[in-house]
Amino acid sequence: MELNLADPKGLIRESYAIEGITAGECRSIFLDWLLSLKAGVEPAEAARVMIATYALDRPDHPMSLVLEEGLKAPPQASRRGGRAGRMRSAER
Repeated sequence: MELNLADPKGLIRESYAIEGITAGECRSIFLDWLLSLKAGVEPAEAARVMIATYALDRPDHPMSLVLEEGLKAPPQASRRGGRAGRMRSAER
């Protein structure tokens, strides 16, 4: 994947240039970056391009950590919502 498809607005690139950026700010930029990807661009593949381009040289940068976290699978929900979540096991 080309870099201009993986980071169309240059948000990830710019985040690495900001001195003293925090993890919270990086998460906010990451979300904006994710929403700026064009239709058909696979977010995980784009994140891997960002990691290969920027994070390998700066593994301790907060954005590097956010990109790595973004590749992890989300935790499985253990609680059911609605009526099923409120019922006691004896009622089911």
